[in-house]
Amino acid sequence: MSDNLSQTIGIDISKASLDCHAHPTGVERQFANTAKGHKALIAWLRQWPVERIAYEATGTYHRALEAALNNWPCVKLNPERARRFAQATGTLAKTDRIDAMLLACMAATLQPPVRPARSAQQAQMAELINARDGLVRDRTALKNREKNLTIAFLKRQCRQRLEQIDRHIETLDTEIANLIAADALLARRHQILTSIAGVGRLTANQLIATMPELGSLENKQAASLAGLAPVARQSGQWKGKSFIRGGRANVRQALYMPALVAARYNPDLKAKYQQLLAAGKPAKIAITAVMRKLIVTANALLKADRCWAQSLA
Repeated sequence: MSDNLSQTIGIDISKASLDCHAHPTGVERQFANTAKGHKALIAWLRQWPVERIAYEATGTYHRALEAALNNWPCVKLNPERARRFAQATGTLAKTDRIDAMLLACMAATLQPPVRPARSAQQAQMAELINARDGLVRDRTALKNREKNLTIAFLKRQCRQRLEQIDRHIETLDTEIANLIAADALLARRHQILTSIAGVGRLTANQLIATMPELGSLENKQAASLAGLAPVARQSGQWKGKSFIRGGRANVRQALYMPALVAARYNPDLKAKYQQLLAAGKPAKIAITAVMRKLIVTANALLKADRCWAQSLA
């Protein structure tokens, strides 16, 4: 085994352990999914030049490892794509060791891009925003339930719960704002994003937390990562309708309302929207195009480190 040969590492993450596989040497090790285990893993990795470290998104179980490997070339793979890769190789068995090997092979074969990892502050923001989104869903469900209540006692309880949720949302908004204000880089990104006509505070928060890659991508990559790049469907003489799929659903959801606002009040995007409608495109497709334009604009402005300015053309 040559210590100078670049390795691609696959890591299968579970609550208690990390099963690791180095490709192409085939060396395997298991570490505890603890701070001590992460240190041992890093010491093990240092014996080679590491090209990529591939792992799957696993809810909360990968977050501590992701933070520990912040300065390493990591790629977080979609579990569904990883399973499809396993099926394509004819591998039917599924164990932690096999999964680690397949993740390493997949990363070595497909060479997915290594993108900037979320900072600790962005990870905290993402958790706070997830909590806020959960409260918003609870509030919507309670408001819908309130319409069908007839007993005064239940109505009073529902109103009290709604007031409590509103207080919690307000507290979370303050915590997120303080987190942004305490970090100069996050504050600058927030300033740039909110300068775009149609993009408000909540949308900027979502983009900062869930798309740390913005500003380091090409325009088409940004649209694809958000799931806003149209997917062609064509075979021989048959040509189906293109559609969007994949990407980060929370980003698309965060951009929908800003796109509606931008289609009315952002002069550049309003013209784009009206042009598509005049060409006979359905309103839904036109709004999707505005969403795509918003994410591309945000990426370009962050890359150039400048705020949005209305086009004079």
